[in-house]
Amino acid sequence: MVDEKKLHALREEALAEIAAARDERALEACRVKYLGRKGQLTNVLKSIAQLPPELKPIIGRLANQFKKEIEAALRQAKEEIKKRQEETLPGIDLTLPGRPYPLGKLHPITQVMVELCDIFLRMGFSIASGPEVELDYYNFEALNIPQDHPARDMQATFYLSGDKGVLLRTHTSPIQIRTMERERPPLRIIAPGKVYRCDSDVTHTPMFHQIEGLMVDKDVSFADLKGILTLFAQETFGSETRVRFRPSYFPFTEPSVEMDISCVMCGGEGCRVCGQTGWLEILGAGMVHPNVFRAVGYDPEEWVGFAFGLGVERIAMLKYGINDIRLFYENHLRFLEQF
Repeated sequence: MVDEKKLHALREEALAEIAAARDERALEACRVKYLGRKGQLTNVLKSIAQLPPELKPIIGRLANQFKKEIEAALRQAKEEIKKRQEETLPGIDLTLPGRPYPLGKLHPITQVMVELCDIFLRMGFSIASGPEVELDYYNFEALNIPQDHPARDMQATFYLSGDKGVLLRTHTSPIQIRTMERERPPLRIIAPGKVYRCDSDVTHTPMFHQIEGLMVDKDVSFADLKGILTLFAQETFGSETRVRFRPSYFPFTEPSVEMDISCVMCGGEGCRVCGQTGWLEILGAGMVHPNVFRAVGYDPEEWVGFAFGLGVERIAMLKYGINDIRLFYENHLRFLEQF
């Protein structure tokens, strides 16, 4: 049972420890030891109800008085520790707020890539990935582009160490081939990533980004392709966006098309950006060529599918009204901070 003598001893012990504390951590340990939820003086206050009636007012008054003294000693010791710290750091005002460090943001190309992928993910596609250093077989031959095919001239390729069999992928279509080799239909994937071509001007860079898509099933039609790409265009550029499909040629699709959208600058009225046509090309697409299915072991009599591919930089330039693709990679902060 606590009495006045023990209470006075507890006070002296607490004040001595507080006086001996040399930093805020030691001071906090003292506070917890004596005034914390399970502290020694806190336990005394909790036990007053069990004391004899004649001791309750005496012990209660002393305990509350000593609590106030200990709290005051803690405050004073904290001020003294702070003062000593300021003396050891001359010229530094510890009360000043810290210097804020600006948070970085995603690069505009990454922002657009994430936005476009999210649109296709909401339509039930999943993301597939593959190597950037590819074999000629996956980059060309399995896509119905043999060694002597003129379509190889459409893509200026980076070959590695003079070896015509190893290269930097020129599109993300090899991911589609690798995925079809591993998995059986039905498939619905997109393949985002970096690609490389020997080209550099205001609309081309040696490294750029693509998102290609593939859907394979037993009842996929060209109407499905048009519907998905129309929805994609309207999600990206606004619900008022109009689209059109023009016949084109790609070795890995048949029939093949290119998709245009109504000009984002003039709304289709005709301007310098769209060459007065009112239309801007944004992607190529088509139904998967039977030879591509044969290369991965799919029966073209049983399975049918469509594929499409778009340049992320192209979409970003249209969304943000940028006329030089090189701005994305020259690391000018005044340009990048706009995004």
